[in-house]
Amino acid sequence: MTAHEPTPILQLRRLRVAFPGEAPLIACESLALPAGLTLVEGDTGSGKTTLLRVLAGEQPAQGTLVLEGIHLAQAPQAYRRAVFHVDAREAALDALTPHACTAAWREDDPGFDAARWSLMVEGFALGEHLDKRMDMLSTGSRRKVVLAAALASGRALVLLDEPTAALDKASVRWLWQALAESAHRGARQAIVVASSLPSDGLPLAATFTLPLR
Repeated sequence: MTAHEPTPILQLRRLRVAFPGEAPLIACESLALPAGLTLVEGDTGSGKTTLLRVLAGEQPAQGTLVLEGIHLAQAPQAYRRAVFHVDAREAALDALTPHACTAAWREDDPGFDAARWSLMVEGFALGEHLDKRMDMLSTGSRRKVVLAAALASGRALVLLDEPTAALDKASVRWLWQALAESAHRGARQAIVVASSLPSDGLPLAATFTLPLR
């Protein structure tokens, strides 16, 4: 890194993830995620979801992860508070409304942008669903609830796993537009998109192809 290069949002060193009896799914000496959009691409089964869970501090792995100066091993709770990573399929969300879910996700997120969230809700056509239980929503609508909150989050690291899955074409276009706008906002934030779809047109700061070895 030169004196003119900004400090990465997330730095990983000697990262290794391996399952018993198998070759390492992830094995890299050094990896740095810059501010802006990062694409993680790879075929089904290449480890995209596993990598995002590792970056979120949810799945144990060998190595060192440092997010904006916070070491996962030394301060795991503080590290995880700096990450937005939600699986829209979680059963724990079923009995909650999108409003209640978003209120919970906003906790400990002082940079949450309420105006941008409202814009995302409008763009994803979620207005009529905000007071319904999550288990009443379609898979695509549940995912859009999570995406609206993710794109309004002020957390240092936002992780999106196959965000276009189950979305209609209009919502995919809106998502791509919103991601592009996020990249141009100049925020001190890294948004990682794990996807097997082409990302043509997105202003990417970095791209990583799995498996990382």
